[in-house]
Amino acid sequence: MKKILFVLCLLSTAAAFAQNNIGANSLSNQTQVYQFQSHTEHAGYVPMSQERSVLAATSYTSAQGERRASDFPQAETVSLGAFAREFRQQHAHVRKARVVWINQ
Repeated sequence: MKKILFVLCLLSTAAAFAQNNIGANSLSNQTQVYQFQSHTEHAGYVPMSQERSVLAATSYTSAQGERRASDFPQAETVSLGAFAREFRQQHAHVRKARVVWINQ
């Protein structure tokens, strides 16, 4: 039992020293300045150039204007009363629970 306890203490001490980074390069408290590369090709002020297509070799067409609502198929609306009656009928056919829990 004493040997197992000694080995356990030895391993936990080794793990603690490994986490502390003794002997290794530890973190310094000096600030580090990061320099990012700039992409001057896309960030400069230049005259407008010709548009370039980002799509594959396909043609793209667009149009302006509005279409009437009658051009689109629309679902038939159901009145609220008819929906409530149908819902009540479906609810009546659903199986009820045998056990009711009341938390007190």
